[in-house]
Amino acid sequence: QVQLAESGGGLVQAGGSLRLSCTASGLIFNWRTMAWFRQTPGLERECVARIAWGSGNIFYADSVKGRFTISRDNALNTVYLQMNSLKPEDTAVYYCAAGTPAASSRTNDYNYWGQGTQVTVSS
Repeated sequence: QVQLAESGGGLVQAGGSLRLSCTASGLIFNWRTMAWFRQTPGLERECVARIAWGSGNIFYADSVKGRFTISRDNALNTVYLQMNSLKPEDTAVYYCAAGTPAASSRTNDYNYWGQGTQVTVSS
């Protein structure tokens, strides 16, 4: 049974930082592209960052470039999202996702999803 267990969400003031973690079990983690998506009510789920299996191919949405950093530890089956200089518009439910090796930013490229963790940034 595949599980993606997220942690690290919460409430933070604008300008603050949070670190999200996602630990995978039940799948071969090393060769998968891992990603963080976020979703707010009424909007589509968007990919904020993704990282390929070897960490050499990393993507960031324009809205988070320079503020968020995605990383992975294949030995721990864990992917991280360090979020700095948070803004109220970063408020969303953040989802960890495991995709195919060549996964893009499309949700259809991801087979497995975490339950989501709420991030709220107050102004």
